[in-house]
Amino acid sequence: MKSRTACITGAAGVLGKAVAQGLADEGMRVVLLDLDQRRLEEVQSQLGSEAYTVACDISDPAEVEAAVSRMTAEVGAVDILVNNAGILTTNKVANTSYEEWDRILKVNLSGAFYLSKALIPGMKERKWGRIVNTCSVASKTGGITAGTAYSTSKGALVALTFSLAAETAAFGITVNGIAPAYVKTPMVTDQLTESQREQLLQKIPVHRFCEPEEFAHVVKFLVHPLAGFITGEIIDQNGGLYFD
Repeated sequence: MKSRTACITGAAGVLGKAVAQGLADEGMRVVLLDLDQRRLEEVQSQLGSEAYTVACDISDPAEVEAAVSRMTAEVGAVDILVNNAGILTTNKVANTSYEEWDRILKVNLSGAFYLSKALIPGMKERKWGRIVNTCSVASKTGGITAGTAYSTSKGALVALTFSLAAETAAFGITVNGIAPAYVKTPMVTDQLTESQREQLLQKIPVHRFCEPEEFAHVVKFLVHPLAGFITGEIIDQNGGLYFD
């Protein structure tokens, strides 16, 4: 895996940083993609010389095309794509504005589509590739505390995972998703009240939230060559909160 290059979106966030660190620890080159160049450079400084930064708004297809051109020119072919960037809203349908709906769908769904569309052709040529999408338990439950737009975007991301997996399997590419619930990120610590957090800890059978490093470990498993017979799978990571 030391010859592989991975692109992680949302890399300046807690979850993206954990994934980048996990893949860098395996000896991979990592391309850190996010909106804020300053925060990206902070993450880069912790990962070392084999980490590269590209500031990009993934909801804008023109910016995605420019970012992909830059990373392939400066770093080389991208073998692994982790579509991790996402934004959360807890607003249910009555309080969801049209602007919020559009923004959530563009970041959480369209961004993953734009990057996959840009990088899959190269993966097909090389007959090898890995795509991992950060889905959510909300795609299966309709959202326990998550809002309408967020839950819908993650459900659509599951469908995109299935579609891309079916299309690319014959080319040595796997496309999988992870459906975590309540990872210890600002989405949990900042957007839920203390009462909501306490209630959730009682509902989750393991009685704790997921650590970012645990999520990153599943990503490392899915991108490994020995996981090449797994594609079109959504791996639940919810501490027993939801079974299917």
